[in-house]
Amino acid sequence: MAQAVTIKGMLVQTCRDCPDSVALRFKRDGRWQTLAYSGLLSNSRAVSSLLCSRGTRIGERVGIFLENCPEWPEIYFGIVCAGMTAVPMDAKLREQEVSHILRDAGCRTVFLSSRTYRVFRETEAALPHIARAVVINMNEIEPVAAGRIEHLDYAESLAAAATQKGDRHAGFDRHDPTGDETASIIYTSGTTGLQKGAMLTHRNFCANVNSCIGAIHIKPSDNFLMVLPLHHAFSFTVNLLIPVAIGAQISFVENLKTIGENIREVSPTVLVAVPLLVEKIYTRIMDGLRRKRAVYWLFKSGLRAPVRRGIIKKLGGRLRMVVVGGAPTPVDVLNGLSHLGIPILEGYGLTETSPVLTFNPPEKPKPGTVGKAIPDVEIRISDPDGAGVGEITARGPNVMAGYFNKPRETETVLRDGWFHTGDLGSLDQDGYLVISGRKKNLIVNREGKNIYPEEVEDCIVKSPLILEAVVFGYREAGETGERVGLIVVPDQDGLDAWTARKKKLPSDEEIAELIRAEVRKCVASIAEYKRPRRIQIRTEEFEKTATGKIKRYLYAISPTEI
Repeated sequence: MAQAVTIKGMLVQTCRDCPDSVALRFKRDGRWQTLAYSGLLSNSRAVSSLLCSRGTRIGERVGIFLENCPEWPEIYFGIVCAGMTAVPMDAKLREQEVSHILRDAGCRTVFLSSRTYRVFRETEAALPHIARAVVINMNEIEPVAAGRIEHLDYAESLAAAATQKGDRHAGFDRHDPTGDETASIIYTSGTTGLQKGAMLTHRNFCANVNSCIGAIHIKPSDNFLMVLPLHHAFSFTVNLLIPVAIGAQISFVENLKTIGENIREVSPTVLVAVPLLVEKIYTRIMDGLRRKRAVYWLFKSGLRAPVRRGIIKKLGGRLRMVVVGGAPTPVDVLNGLSHLGIPILEGYGLTETSPVLTFNPPEKPKPGTVGKAIPDVEIRISDPDGAGVGEITARGPNVMAGYFNKPRETETVLRDGWFHTGDLGSLDQDGYLVISGRKKNLIVNREGKNIYPEEVEDCIVKSPLILEAVVFGYREAGETGERVGLIVVPDQDGLDAWTARKKKLPSDEEIAELIRAEVRKCVASIAEYKRPRRIQIRTEEFEKTATGKIKRYLYAISPTEI
């Protein structure tokens, strides 16, 4: 079967080959419902007709400001298959962030839910170019007075588009995109400041899909559990496009609180996750084992087969693979899940690369690395130091066309055919990639030594008393080199356990000293020049991106000394 080079070609081919196969499984009104591939295609056609009937032009950008829902895929396919460009947005964004993206992309139409509409409404006055808002469950919002922006109910508009007179598929069929046309403008997650829109073409996505299918052995019989938000490139490619490309099933969880229940109900074979979710699953499993002394004894003594069967059964009975990415995963969690009989594969990529660059091969994973370059992708280390660490650069058909309306920023990262990731890493003797940290986060001290904040943070967050840690460089007055500073968030559960053991309630000063002493103990195993000289203690968790990365640019070191 020929490989498609456009998302439209991929969708149409799958719907032709297996029209009756289940595409989406989701829960509505307390019961599970399904949508076949033929239904997904029909609904996508109706979305195209809706947009075209309102004068949406080929090449126009259309916003998707929605939480995960079964309407999300059909809206996306309806946009891009009719020759328009989708602009997916995080449903958790605030008014200022939504306004920036819609204004920067020049969207005239945006799809919303009743919940995200409340955020959008606060931005309307600042978005004079917006012509219409299409709202899912519009009956759940307050009646909207007639005004500059046309408000449409999604279900009603789709039904009207599907039954309109004349050729109701004209919108979908009016244009066949080429591989080089932009399918999505995905705005980077913003760990270092204002978001930029990465222009990703049909060819970019299709190339990445085909490479990933070969790298991690995906099957048409697979059932993907949809947990991660679809606006993010990792979830979009691995959790939506890959299963659609081969006719597999996608099962939506109801929400983050029902993941355990939903796993047992839909029996997924593939779980795509970020490290935060994987760590929670691992911790919950281990806590459950420890509460059952006999079972835990069996597991620790090496009799793991019956324990593993029980764990897999609680995860639906069919789970054969956990795919994790978006941020580094602790090695002990990777090894721990493998010992529990749950194969877990860590990969690496960026929004700008559609996004996957590397995956650990299922037949020979190497925890502590992010695996090898997937087919058709090249990885090179630029300007390596004596330890072989340098900037990770990549080349392949999955690399973006550039940043939307930002030629200078594009020239900075795309040079001589290579994409400069801004990440630091090295390749081991077997070609596995090891990530050291972000180039922009690198700390260079007065002696010219490189300090990777992630290495120091990994040491500190192993403490049960510490929930989160961010390491920064700072300068003393008159000094040229940087010193190491730290902002740390205590773990309340750990502090409660410590208080119970001590049988006394500590003061704020005692807690601060306890945390500082804990930091000293944690970093005792690393070189002295890497240890924090200043510590700031905060009580609230850091603000994060959708994949759990801390937005470092929001924080700075205060002059508090250890």
